[in-house]
Amino acid sequence: MSGQLKGEKVFRGIGVSAGVCRGKILVLHRARHIIARREIPAAEIPEETRRFEQALVKTHTQIRDVQRRVVENMSGSEGDIFDAHLLMLEDRVVIDEVVKLIREKKANADYAFHTVSDRYIAAMEQVQDDYLRERAADMRDLAGRVLDNLLEVKDSLDLRHLSEPCILVAHDLSPSTTAQLNKKLVLGFATDIGGKTSHTAIMARSLDIPAVVGLQTMSEELETGDYVLLDGYNGTVVVNPTDSTLFEYGQLEKNKASLEEKLAEILWQPAVTLDGKAVHLSANIEDQYDVDAVIQHGAEGVGLFRTEFLFINRESMPGEEDQYEVYRQVAAALKPHHVIIRTLDLGGDKFASHLQLAKEMNPFLGWRAIRFCLAQPEMFCAQLRAILRASAEGNIKMMYPMISGLDEWNQATALLEKCKTELRAKNIPFDENMEVGAMIEIPSAVLIADTLATRVKFFSIGSNDLIQYTLAADRTNEKVSHLYEPTHPAIVRLVKMTVEASHKHGIWTGVCGEIGGDPILVPLLIGLGIDELSCAPAVIPEVKYMIRRLKVNEAVELAEFALKSESPSEIYARCVQFARQAAPSLFSDKS
Repeated sequence: MSGQLKGEKVFRGIGVSAGVCRGKILVLHRARHIIARREIPAAEIPEETRRFEQALVKTHTQIRDVQRRVVENMSGSEGDIFDAHLLMLEDRVVIDEVVKLIREKKANADYAFHTVSDRYIAAMEQVQDDYLRERAADMRDLAGRVLDNLLEVKDSLDLRHLSEPCILVAHDLSPSTTAQLNKKLVLGFATDIGGKTSHTAIMARSLDIPAVVGLQTMSEELETGDYVLLDGYNGTVVVNPTDSTLFEYGQLEKNKASLEEKLAEILWQPAVTLDGKAVHLSANIEDQYDVDAVIQHGAEGVGLFRTEFLFINRESMPGEEDQYEVYRQVAAALKPHHVIIRTLDLGGDKFASHLQLAKEMNPFLGWRAIRFCLAQPEMFCAQLRAILRASAEGNIKMMYPMISGLDEWNQATALLEKCKTELRAKNIPFDENMEVGAMIEIPSAVLIADTLATRVKFFSIGSNDLIQYTLAADRTNEKVSHLYEPTHPAIVRLVKMTVEASHKHGIWTGVCGEIGGDPILVPLLIGLGIDELSCAPAVIPEVKYMIRRLKVNEAVELAEFALKSESPSEIYARCVQFARQAAPSLFSDKS
């Protein structure tokens, strides 16, 4: 080990898979491909093109093999991750560009592919949305495999032959490498790059292996054999932990084990406060494969089905039948609990390559969500019909995203009525009383909430966008992300205004943004009168635990303080104090 790291040293990153482990590390360094340009004689160009095509075929076979192993060892949901790899591999735009470079520039296949794939990876890394930006890692994984096959080199990160337990450290771990991990031998892993939404992080959570990403240069500073303690809860890696550090983490593991027992005890209990107020606690999902997680974490149905993920990473638009089958499966699996389907929210930071949307100067303020759908009535109606048809199979509700005024609501309602008429004419069953709501994401919607509430059946506050639009702060822009404050007095008042408007007209209001899954902010939301919370399945037990430790009158006092306060930090500090007093067990692992 290098001399400067003989004492204890802490690296801080992002915890993406919970748990604590300790042991010796194995530092993985993927061999760098040496790519040199060679000019190919004209007579050899057909053979060079064939060499490229053969590498694609071989890569396709390898990915299918990895996918099969993942399905066998994890689940079909994780196996679907590699469908995106296969779609990239079959992308005619990329393939044609490589072939063109080989033929017109007489470039060798490995140079041509490296040049084109690098350009696409760089473009993907510039996308604002975390989820979509993480797909650059998938492209990099795929490109590495193709180059391995073109250059006829073996995968330097083949982990199937590990012989003793270790913690893996690398600059990055691809999904296909992660798929090889043996839980008995890989105690955890840490990488220099990555985020919570990367496919590698998703697979780590599925494997239940502690993992920390975003550690920057750690793989360069450590050596194989170094002893570390990895904390997947708080996103830290401690090199050469002292006895006191080991004791502290021993206590942390005991506390977490105790909390897990407490959470397990209430898993099937209702989300009811100490003084009897019931809060509907639902889950946010992206496709039908998330249903198991909804059930396993004790959610009462789905409060946000993000349907745009059915449109992303596809070569073509999903048809009405494709969508109907997905919605039907989810509704049938979760009935009698409700499933709230958000109509397509493409645009802004989410795009589907097959739609080829024009680049916009301000995409978040542009042609997105309900605006996009109303301009594409044929596509929108296909989704509306699919949702209506699925409503016959279970308790489905629907909501429109990014409603800014009554005109959009009226136009969407007119199209929905048109779809109902079409289905009635064909004697196709649907729920005639399916509830339709509006998402409150734009300040203008809050200011007319009193009017909207006379038309809709419920409100769902999309707090991520509401905060972003109200404070004019892009949370993905590091220069202004400090301005993105959920406890800003303006946000607190907008939530209160929305709740008051809905209750005045006898409808309910939920929250489906990030703040709905934050135990620190849950008491404030309850105090403001929120009726439903919807969050990621994994955090539902903690949110439920917090709700069951609250008294409504005390939460109302917290909300009244926030409504009078002028300081976001003051409000947040009071929320932290309140949450820690109400449910100290939830915070025993946090500094």
